[in-house]
Amino acid sequence: MDFLQTEASKTTRRILSLWFPRLPTDRLHRRKLHTAPQGEPPVVIAAKVASALNIYALDPRASKLGLHKGQPLANARAMVPDLVVIAANPAADAQCLESIANWCDRFTPFVALAPPDGLCFDITGAAHLFGGETAMAKTIEAALRKQRFAVRTAIAGTAAAAWALSHYASGTIAAPGTEAQVLAPLPVDALNCSSETCHALRRAGLKTIGQIAKRNRAELTARFGKAFAVSLDRALGKGDEPISPRRPMPDFMAEQKFADPVTSQEVIAATLNTLATTLSHILESRGLGARTLNAVFFRADGALYRTSIQTGAPTRDPAQIERLFRTKLDSLADPLDPGFGFDLIRLEASQTEQCAQGVNNFDDNVEAKREIAQLIDRLSTRFGAHRVLRPQAQDTHIPEGASVTVPAQSREKTGIAWQRRAAPQEIPSRPLRLFRKPEPIAVVAEMPDGPPLRFRWRQVLHTATKAEGPETIAMEWWRHPENLPTRDYFRVEDEQGRRFWLFRENDPQTSLPPRWFAHGVFA
Repeated sequence: MDFLQTEASKTTRRILSLWFPRLPTDRLHRRKLHTAPQGEPPVVIAAKVASALNIYALDPRASKLGLHKGQPLANARAMVPDLVVIAANPAADAQCLESIANWCDRFTPFVALAPPDGLCFDITGAAHLFGGETAMAKTIEAALRKQRFAVRTAIAGTAAAAWALSHYASGTIAAPGTEAQVLAPLPVDALNCSSETCHALRRAGLKTIGQIAKRNRAELTARFGKAFAVSLDRALGKGDEPISPRRPMPDFMAEQKFADPVTSQEVIAATLNTLATTLSHILESRGLGARTLNAVFFRADGALYRTSIQTGAPTRDPAQIERLFRTKLDSLADPLDPGFGFDLIRLEASQTEQCAQGVNNFDDNVEAKREIAQLIDRLSTRFGAHRVLRPQAQDTHIPEGASVTVPAQSREKTGIAWQRRAAPQEIPSRPLRLFRKPEPIAVVAEMPDGPPLRFRWRQVLHTATKAEGPETIAMEWWRHPENLPTRDYFRVEDEQGRRFWLFRENDPQTSLPPRWFAHGVFA
């Protein structure tokens, strides 16, 4: 079992670059849309560039016939009449690259996309888990080639240097501090600059990176701009640039590799429990608890499943974590499919907080509070946090704004206390059920400046027998620049004993008769 704390490390930074030179055609061949036995015609992918069709990608057979990327399609057809041409699909290529990145997460969670056909890993402090940098690069390359991807790899201290080596010196592993020497013989195209800049460098007699590196920086900046000088320094290892991983790095994680892929649900559950126990010990030693945890399942065929749980309070209880994940997996609309088995299971703590243990009073019902919190976590895990809500008081006297519903797991507090509206034996002044929006009613008869005697609500006519009020509520003029009408609220009871909370809208700016609304009903 491996454990990794993903904090900043003082180890020299190491970057692994992967380049897929034939990603579009490899994607088609892997889907078996075009098999490649001997004698079949070559395949190219065409894309429109400046209203003309050019070769966007091609397979090895097309390359052997002298075709090349960027060549006009008309010229290619003249050279190879039986050429198979397929329209470019950048969206499908991007999705394929994303799936490869998912598979690569098993080596390090710090995987970044380098579109349209590359990936970039930060393998700092992780290579030793796979036998060193050379063994790690060979393992990744062999596995991807087995999946029928043409791939080139390189390792260096910066992303720019690793990119250059993977494209122009595949298999190179530049030792720390040797980027300048290793990149010196490479052509200027390895700097990944624009074609205009590369052409200008060649015209100036600068054909290799080593020749450019010998020139004065002020001269290069004046001729090609500051961005070019910065890119050159990064490639030579004199500067650094951040890479953006596809997902935020977890605070802590534990994982379990399997020599033989596992398919049993019992083994998967036991593995999650073991990983939760390992993670719990680490969190406990640091006084932390997890609020968000992710379980990642790497399938043997390259597929990846990721599921998450959240808790209302920081936790490091392995039994609770395993129970929440079991509930989550049981409630999935698309059940977890192990296929040929999972060869790696990872548990990540992506959000952690301090888990202080306070001293409780003797009259505190701690056990009951903990059981309620665990019930909220289980319900939120099964039905979704957006479906398990609790009311939260707001700083306003407007009835419909006095509270809002927030996820029950949320720990954000407004600092506003609930106000008691009635004594224990007193009839409440607010309805048990308050409508989200006041509903208009049609008044048939009413008392002067009093409540309605007869009114129609939801197509039912009601006759009032008792009434109490008014309770006048003014709108918040300091929050709303417009002059909103005041409200006169009445508690009204009809002949059947049903009680309503009605109000009259008083707008002094209009001569129209006041409007009446039903805002709630009492029990």
